[in-house]
Amino acid sequence: MAAVQSEAQKSGDMAVLLLAHYDQHARDLPWRSPPGSPPPPPYRVWLSEVMLQQTTVAAVIPYFTAFTERWPRVEALAMASDADVMAAWAGLGYYSRARNLLKCARVVVDAHIGNFPQSAAELAKLPGVGAYTSAAIAAIAFGEPVAVVDANVERVAARLFAIQTPLPAARPAIREAVQAITPTDRPGDFAQAMMDLGATICTPRNPSCLTCPLRTRCKAYALGIVEDLPVKAPKAPKPQRTGTAWWIECDGHVWLAKRPDKIMLGGMRALLDDDWSVRTDGHKTHPLPAQWQKVNGQVAHSFTHFHLALDIQRTHIQARANDLGNGEWWPINSLDSAGLPTLFAKAARLVLKDRKAQEEE
Repeated sequence: MAAVQSEAQKSGDMAVLLLAHYDQHARDLPWRSPPGSPPPPPYRVWLSEVMLQQTTVAAVIPYFTAFTERWPRVEALAMASDADVMAAWAGLGYYSRARNLLKCARVVVDAHIGNFPQSAAELAKLPGVGAYTSAAIAAIAFGEPVAVVDANVERVAARLFAIQTPLPAARPAIREAVQAITPTDRPGDFAQAMMDLGATICTPRNPSCLTCPLRTRCKAYALGIVEDLPVKAPKAPKPQRTGTAWWIECDGHVWLAKRPDKIMLGGMRALLDDDWSVRTDGHKTHPLPAQWQKVNGQVAHSFTHFHLALDIQRTHIQARANDLGNGEWWPINSLDSAGLPTLFAKAARLVLKDRKAQEEE
């Protein structure tokens, strides 16, 4: 049973109510241990939390399963090649997470003998491990009673305590409120119970307040303002950028460049492009003199900070060029195994569709 919260918090015994509900309704997820059982290995907690950043549970489950089958321990992941990990991550998005995943695994192995630090403060020193991820690992894997605040928990807390300051300015108050109700007993289960509450009951729209175990403690419910919270500052519109990708084909192979680590989609295999970015459109200069043909259609893709409209031009050359930079010639009939990021997988499909249409004419 969770520790009773102090009367000074004036929030009632939220942890007791929520954990009782969690014991009956916890989601069955591959990186979790059942309620009240020993915690999962920190490697699995860390891997799942990194994957879940900006990504849905449904999307993460097959990636998590594949990763843990291929690299069941942090030592195995640390020994993996960058190319293999980036390819395995392809389609999950936010590729800097994959690069940091490898960096972190290698630091854990090299500097910590394969053991993750056990406190949020020490975990936060690892590559790619921020305030939320470090708190989640510390609470779930090591039982540290620290506030774990993701987007779901942020919404739950804003409503429970009727915090009406707009985000992101409200975050310090939300974190303080969550810390105040985090129990010293079962803090990992409590953190996951808060996540589940936000994911299944205290949803952004049409929350199921009548089934919520904390309804009688919820200030927003009492005030009739549940769906008004959390208040979000208006978002600036995303800029629209344009770019071009180059499909260079030779002898049944297409040239796939390895993108530099410090640009978007860094470290991934991809078609050559004309250096589009969040700040600028592409320069449209061809990478080599050849007979170029514009592919019918365009790839539309949205990144976190901008939208991209990508044209594709293709050419067929007789001899493999050796001045295309860092990359490799990849068999066209094996492109599915190249680990292309979603943008360039879309581009490849468009090229092949266009080529097939022309062959059938």
